[in-house]
Amino acid sequence: MNDSYILAIDQSTSGTKALLVNRQGSIIAKETAMHKQIYPQSGWVEHDPIEIYENVKKVINKIARSNHEIIDKMKTLTITNQRETVVVWDKQTGKPVYNAIVWQCRRTTAVCERLKQEGHEETVRTKTGLTINPYFSASKVKWILDNVSGIRSRAQKGELFLGTIDSWLIWKLTQGKVHATDVTNASRTLLFNIRSMNWDEQLLEIFQIPQSMLPEVQSSDTYFGLVEDSVLKVPPVSISGVIGDSQAALFAQRCFEKGMAKATFGTGTSVMVFTDQLEDVNEGLVTSVAWGYSGKIHYALEGIINTTGDIIRWMKDDLTLFHSFEEAERLVGKLENNGGVYLVPAFVGLGAPYWSPSTRAGIIGMSRNTSKAHIVRAGLESIVYQVKDILQLIYEETNVEVKELRVDGGATTNVFLMQYLADVLGIKVIVSSVSELSALGSVYLGGLGTGIWNSGGEISKLNREKRVFKPKMSQKTREKYYSEWKNAIQSLLI
Repeated sequence: MNDSYILAIDQSTSGTKALLVNRQGSIIAKETAMHKQIYPQSGWVEHDPIEIYENVKKVINKIARSNHEIIDKMKTLTITNQRETVVVWDKQTGKPVYNAIVWQCRRTTAVCERLKQEGHEETVRTKTGLTINPYFSASKVKWILDNVSGIRSRAQKGELFLGTIDSWLIWKLTQGKVHATDVTNASRTLLFNIRSMNWDEQLLEIFQIPQSMLPEVQSSDTYFGLVEDSVLKVPPVSISGVIGDSQAALFAQRCFEKGMAKATFGTGTSVMVFTDQLEDVNEGLVTSVAWGYSGKIHYALEGIINTTGDIIRWMKDDLTLFHSFEEAERLVGKLENNGGVYLVPAFVGLGAPYWSPSTRAGIIGMSRNTSKAHIVRAGLESIVYQVKDILQLIYEETNVEVKELRVDGGATTNVFLMQYLADVLGIKVIVSSVSELSALGSVYLGGLGTGIWNSGGEISKLNREKRVFKPKMSQKTREKYYSEWKNAIQSLLI
C-alpha cells in the first residue's frame, strides 16, 4: 500500500478542485476550475449542475494527464462538497430540471416563515437538529416542485431524483447506476431524522416532497459505487469517503474529542464543535451528524456564518478597494485601530445566532476621516466578530468552552485576520499548514474505508505542521470592540 494514491474531488461554492494525495497524506497534484455564480434576482443564488460536472471531468482529466505514470495506482475517489445546495434531475435523461439552488439563496424565506407559522418548527428541530431556514435544502426542493412547470406531477410519478451536490456527482460518475448520499449531507436537508437515521415521512409531508426522489443514505467511509464515466482517464475505482465540506474539515483537523472546534473559512464559514453525542440546543445553533465512520454515528454542533470569504472578494472585486491580499494586509497594517467603523455583511441575511434572513448589510460608524483602509479593516474584523458570536453561543447553550480554535481555508493566509481572531477570542488559533482540509478529510475517510490506513492513529501522524497565533489584546479592549460590534448588529436587525 506504500504507493497507493487517492483522488479527491472538492466541489465548493466557487469552484471544483481535484487533488491527488499519496499515502503520506501529501497533496502531489491539484487542478482547479471555477464555475459561474448565477444571480437571477436579489437574494437568489444558483449554479449550473452541468457546468459543475463538466468541471469535475476537466480537473480529473488534467490530473490524470499530468500524472499518467501513477494514476493506475489510484485506489479510490473521494468527494467533499458544498452542503445544502440541491439539484433536481430527470432520472432517465440525467438532465437537471432547474439550476442547482445554492445554500446562500434566500428565495424561500417566505415559505420557511409560513411553515414556522403553521407550527412545524419544533417538529423539524427535534427530528433534524436544524431550524426551518432557507439555508437548508428542503425548501429549495419545494420551490422547484412548486414553481417549475409540470415538475411536481413528474416527481409524483417517480420520474425525478433530488440530491445535494455529492449525490449529483455520484450519479454522474457511476453513469446513473447509484443514487446515494452520505449521512452528513443528508443531515443538512431538513428531511433526515438524525435520531432514527433515516428519511422521515412526517418531514417529507411537511415539505411536500415525494420519497421516491430521495437518495440512499450511507456512512461516510463506505463503498458508494464505481467510477464508470468513460470520458474520465482514470481506472474504474471505487467511490468512498463522501462527506460535506465542513464535517470533512472537522475530521481532517482531528477534532475527535468533545469541545474540540474548527472554523473553515470559505465563501461562508462553518464553526463546528465536536460533541460525539447528540446535543439538543435552542435556535441559533444546529446539531448535525459529524460523520459516519466504522459503523458509528458521531455528532457536532455548528454555527453557520453566511458571508466571510465573500466579504473579501466583494471588497476586492466589486469595490476594488485593493487588488491583492497582500495589498489588503498593507492597508490595514497602517491603522492603529478600526476608527469606530463596523461592517455588518448581511448580504444574504444573518445566520447564527441571529437567524435574520431579511436583514441587509451596512457600514456603521463612518466619519469624514474614514478611509478605504478602515472599510477593509472593518470587513476583515466582521469575520472575526461573527466567529466570536458562534463560540459565545455554544458556551451559553452547552457550557462547552472552546480552549483553542483550529482553522483552515483561504482566509487563513491573512496574518492580520488570524491575529485579530486570536485577540478577540482570547484563545490560541491554530492554522494548519495544509489549506485543503476539506479535501483531506474526505481522503482520510476514503483511505480508512478502503484499507489504505488502518486507524485514526495512523491519520493523526499525517500533516502535523501548523502555525499558532496567541492573543495579545487586553481583555478591556477585546470587550470594547465586541460590544461595539453587537451595537452595530442591533442597529440593522429587522
